[in-house]
Amino acid sequence: MEKNLWELALDQEKEKEEAHNTDESAVFLCGSKNAGKTSIILRFLDRDEAPKPTVALEYTFGRRAKGHNIAKDVGHIWELGGGTWLSKLMDIPLNPSTLLHTTLVLVLDLSAPNEMWFTLETLMTAARARIDSCISEMKADDSKIREKLHKKAWERVGEDHPDKNMLDPMLIPLVIIGTKFDVFQDMDSEKRKVITKTLRFVSHVYGASLQFFSIKQEQLISKTRGLISHHLFETTASKTLQTDYNKPLQVPAGLDSLQQIGNPPLSEQDIGRVHAKNPMELWKVAFTGFFPQENTNNPGTVKDPAKDAQFAEPSIDKLRMQKDGELDNYRRLSERRAKERNSTEVYV
Repeated sequence: MEKNLWELALDQEKEKEEAHNTDESAVFLCGSKNAGKTSIILRFLDRDEAPKPTVALEYTFGRRAKGHNIAKDVGHIWELGGGTWLSKLMDIPLNPSTLLHTTLVLVLDLSAPNEMWFTLETLMTAARARIDSCISEMKADDSKIREKLHKKAWERVGEDHPDKNMLDPMLIPLVIIGTKFDVFQDMDSEKRKVITKTLRFVSHVYGASLQFFSIKQEQLISKTRGLISHHLFETTASKTLQTDYNKPLQVPAGLDSLQQIGNPPLSEQDIGRVHAKNPMELWKVAFTGFFPQENTNNPGTVKDPAKDAQFAEPSIDKLRMQKDGELDNYRRLSERRAKERNSTEVYV
């Protein structure tokens, strides 16, 4: 039976509405400076282009077709540049409107263990504080929002997990990606063992999925793409478990155990001497004893975007050059007048 014009118009309007009803999931990548966050995003989006340095906070998105439907899922992708010193910008991607559908992706450079714990601790502390702030705001509309997020967190890890009393899962999904595996695999075996065991412990306690990545290994690119796709578009998550420190780690949330991870890399005598309030502090002492940490919270090491060729704007740059010149002239004139005034005072 053929449809009349009115029915066809209604169908067309319904298709438009469906096209706009997109899922609003998001991933927020932060972590070590120059760790390859942009490369991860580009490979996920299948963009064959050279990565550019990320300045402050950048946004992009991906789309995924819903079968034969006109509508597409939209995945929002945020990236925080600069390592740890711009962590305050977390307030933008993590807010009361986005918290319920955002996954935090912490990217750590496996080739720089002397910055790893500082970066991890700084960003995790900032993220947890921001999540708590969002929850406080959201309580006005839903007084049980914390309990609901807590329940979802345990569903991701497993409510009956044998390590439950030792775990403290993040209230939003967390993924930890260790990058530059191609460099990491050539490091001393004892160093690799300490790094992998520590990352397994941290990921397990925080209820995170752990994945190693290298831009030079297509298999790891594919696995990382699948992991991000799961959190953006609810595709099926891989349940493959790989914990051998000689191979790239792949540990889905909730599939590891403290028994399999083992003790922190400390002797029994050292463990007895260390004054740690909890297991996380004990692992911190062990890891930082093996890899003394460097403070990366330094804006001076970040490139000035005004001098970056990728942000060139001829008319603005010309005006900026003119104003810089005027400022230099004013500074020199002020210094000369100050010297003349000082010399006059001395003569008198």
